Amino acid sequence: MADIKLIEALTNAFGPSGFEDEVIREVKNWCQGLDVENDAMYNVYASMKHKKEGRPVIMLDAHLDECGFMVQSILENGLLSILMLGGFHLTSLPAHSVLVRTRSGKLHRGITTSKPVHFLTPAQRNDNSLAIEDILVDVGASSREEAMEVYGIRPGDPIVPDVKFEHHEENGILYGKAFDNRLGCVSIIETMQALKNEADQLAVEVVGAFAAQEEVGTRGATVTAQQVQPDLAIVFEGSPADDFFFRPGIAQGSLRGGVQIRHMDNSYISNVEFIQYAQETGDKYGIKYQDAVRRGGSTNAGKISLTGKAVPVLVLGIPSRYVHSHYNFCAVEDVDAAVNMALGVIRGLDAEKIDRIMRKDICRN
Repeated sequence: MADIKLIEALTNAFGPSGFEDEVIREVKNWCQGLDVENDAMYNVYASMKHKKEGRPVIMLDAHLDECGFMVQSILENGLLSILMLGGFHLTSLPAHSVLVRTRSGKLHRGITTSKPVHFLTPAQRNDNSLAIEDILVDVGASSREEAMEVYGIRPGDPIVPDVKFEHHEENGILYGKAFDNRLGCVSIIETMQALKNEADQLAVEVVGAFAAQEEVGTRGATVTAQQVQPDLAIVFEGSPADDFFFRPGIAQGSLRGGVQIRHMDNSYISNVEFIQYAQETGDKYGIKYQDAVRRGGSTNAGKISLTGKAVPVLVLGIPSRYVHSHYNFCAVEDVDAAVNMALGVIRGLDAEKIDRIMRKDICRN
C-alpha cells in the first residue's frame, strides 16, 4: 500500500506555482537512494545511482505545484487583493481559510472575503456572478501599514488553501489539498523506490521529473523534457473525479475505479500502442483501470509529447474529487493502481515493445 506518511508530507507542503521550494525539500527527503537535483525554475530530477549508457530513457512526470494565489496589492483597510495561480472556479473561493507566506517564511492565516447575508440586497442574494477582484483576503489587519509592518506581507507573497491531510483508515479514503498533483509526485517516488534495486535488469533508464508551474501553462515540463530528452514518458496526474457528476457507464474517473488511462484531452491524443500495452499489462496483472476520453483539461503530456522527434506518453490519472478547490478526496487503492500500472509497464518493456510503441516498424521493409 502507498506510504500514507509520504502522501501526508507532500500534500501538506506549501507550494503554489512558482513557490515549490517546500515541496522540493519533501521530495528530496523521500528520494533516499536516488540522485536528486533541481534547476533554477524549481524543476526536480531524480535518477538511479547506477546508470547504463545507451538504453532508451523513460521519463516519469508529475507536477509539483498546486493552485494558489499571489498578493497583488494591499488596500488601505488592510485587505489583500489577489491573483490566481492556476484555475480555480470563482464560486468555490469565498469564505475559506488560506495561508499567506511572507518573504521571511512566516505563515499568516487569512479568510477569503464574502459579504454576510445580512448586508446583501435581494438582487445580490440571487446574483452568483463573481470576479477575482471581488474576492480579497482578510488576515485580521485594519490598515495597509499593519498588514505590511506587523504581518510582514508584501505584494508578490504566495497564498494557498489552509487544509490538513487526513487518512480515513476505516475505508481507505484520503482527504486533503493539492491531490492535483502531489499524488503524481508520490507515484514517481513510489515507482522509483520500487525499481532502484533492479535498475540493471530493466530495458530502459528511468528518470523522475517533477515539474514546476504546470497550473499556469505546463511551463516546467517544457524544460524537463528538453533536459531529460526521453524516448518514452509516463505522466502521473491527480485527475478530476467525475463519479458524482455522471452516471455509471458515463463516468470515467470514479473513486475506487482504478487508475485512469487517458486517451485524449485538450493537450494531446495518446499513442495507441502505448495505451494498448498498458491495458494488456492491467489485464495480465489484475490492475484495475478505467479508460478516459476527456473533452477538456490538459496535462504535461501535451508539452512532453512534442519534444524532439515526438515522445509517446502514457497518462495515468488518480481520480480525485473536487480538484482545483480547497478540499479533495481520493482512494488509496487508486494510488496503488497507478503505481502498480507504472511498475508493470516498465518491468515488461523490451526492445520489441519499445519499437512497437515508438512505431519504428511502420516504414521498415
